[in-house]
Amino acid sequence: MESESGIHIGREIRDEMERQGRKPEWLAQRLSFDKSNVYKIFKKATLDVELLRRISMVLGRDFFKIYSESMGKEM
Repeated sequence: MESESGIHIGREIRDEMERQGRKPEWLAQRLSFDKSNVYKIFKKATLDVELLRRISMVLGRDFFKIYSESMGKEM
């Protein structure tokens, strides 16, 4: 299921981790989460802003930009 914007942020995060060659355990450790929580994030179409900010910082990618670019296409 995608969000109203058509973006599935969990998939975007998973795909970015794969591009970087990172494992869920790596992200879990940096977020002070259990590995199972990372797998739950991958399934989510939307995330809390603060969590998305933290993930963006850890992975070095501006995930908010995905939404900005999507808005530009809609306008």
